[in-house]
Formats: sequence, structure tokens, C-alpha cells
Amino acid sequence: MDLVIDANILFAALIKRGITSELVFLNRLYAPEFIFVEFRKYKGLILSKTERTEDEFEKFMDLLERRIILVPQEEIFPFLKSAEQFSPDTKDVPYLALALKLRCAVWSNDKPLKEKQKVVKIYSTSDLVKMFSS
Repeated sequence: MDLVIDANILFAALIKRGITSELVFLNRLYAPEFIFVEFRKYKGLILSKTERTEDEFEKFMDLLERRIILVPQEEIFPFLKSAEQFSPDTKDVPYLALALKLRCAVWSNDKPLKEKQKVVKIYSTSDLVKMFSS
């Protein structure tokens, strides 16, 4: 399944070993190209919350960077205006625009994103667990 992965999912996967970090490898994942810049910026904060060592964090981050297909901003640009019109939060606009471009769903645990717009399908981690376990 193709999915646009939201930053909150990556934070969860980096912080704790578990179902989220396993699901990352069961889907074809896409993200706006800026996503890893954010993670590098907050590396100290993530390390303070994770059960991973810094070396494990770096290795997992490297794996994620190789696993997730990054889409350049210029490819998302034509879809931004449309996404702005229905996005409940401006920070979600690039993810929704990318989902529009790829005609796929977004993987996010952001409840307002799922509940306040109906244009793009949003799957939570628990939704994906249910799908893959049936």
C-alpha cells in the first residue's frame, strides 16, 4: 500500500520500538523532502525521549531515509492550493498535497486531520494494524 507518512508517525517510530516502527517496513512510504530536516533539527529532543542509543537512533534514521521516498517541493507545489482549502492545520498542507499528487492516503495519528476533512483518506496506526491483522 502506498502512503504518505506524517511526521508524527516518524517521531513515534524513532522514539519507541514497536508496531509503528514495524509498519514502516510493510508499506511504500512517501514524504515531502523536508521531513528529515525536521528530525535532524529535533535530534536532541528525540534522543532524550527514546529508548534507543544514539548509535541505534542513527542507524534507524539512516534506514528510514533510505526507505521513505522523498518528493521534491516543486512536485507538490501544484497541489498546495487545493490542500490549503480543506486542511484543518497549515502544517498538514504539504502531506495532504502530496497525497493528492500521488492519489493515496496519509498515515497519521492526528485526529483533527482525520475528522475535520474528508478529501484525503487518513489511516491511523491502529487502522493499519487492523488491516494487516485481518
